[in-house]
Amino acid sequence: MLVGGLVVLLFATIVQLALAVHVRNLLVDCAGQGARYAAQAGHVPQDGVARTVELIDATLSSAYSGDVVARRTVVDGVDEVEVEVTAPLPVLGLVGPAALTVRGHALVEAP
Repeated sequence: MLVGGLVVLLFATIVQLALAVHVRNLLVDCAGQGARYAAQAGHVPQDGVARTVELIDATLSSAYSGDVVARRTVVDGVDEVEVEVTAPLPVLGLVGPAALTVRGHALVEAP
């Protein structure tokens, strides 16, 4: 009985950890896709925000797309677009504190 409870607790912990990693990976991919979209010639960083929000809403939930920021930056003399997403880290199911921040980067296309 006691061993069964421990096995169930261990299994639930592993499933929750896998869910947290999955959510993080989806957010990183959405931020990267948004940055690549905003970096295309003729686009502005706000286009990347809209694309990122659209992808997050389609893959996860609108609860995860509340804080998305895009900006142009210069790294080592190269222009790039950075999209930053701050979302809840799923601790219990899909609920958790807003503690997960991911970023996506893309080089700006020359017109």
